[in-house]
Amino acid sequence: MSADNCYLIDLPQFSDQRGSLAFAEVGQHVPFELRRIYYLYGVPPTAERGAHGHRELEQLIIAMAGSVDIEVDDGRQRRSFRLDDPARALYVCPLIWRDLRRFSPDAVVLVLASLPYDENDYFRDYPSFLEAVANPCR
Repeated sequence: MSADNCYLIDLPQFSDQRGSLAFAEVGQHVPFELRRIYYLYGVPPTAERGAHGHRELEQLIIAMAGSVDIEVDDGRQRRSFRLDDPARALYVCPLIWRDLRRFSPDAVVLVLASLPYDENDYFRDYPSFLEAVANPCR
């Protein structure tokens, strides 16, 4: 996989005097079967989250409130994204290292995941991640 395979998705939204509604449908806006949902909140602006990669997991990340910067890294190339609109999501494919930084004080970040939690799917240290993406057949 490549950092180029990570991309922003504009979610459908409707707004009127009552407020706004945005949605994501599996198979249309979510490019995988949804198996887990979790969210980050109360993250101090100086804290960093992520700092890991996944072997098989796919994710769709949405800043439901506030903002967050996300850097994706495939071992050769890095790309940065700022999420600050609840009608825009970031798709992160497998074999990508991700770092989440610069959370606004009010940030609530929703993550839709393709698999249940499995510690064996994680790369927890960057050198191991780099070795795996350099030798994908191992």
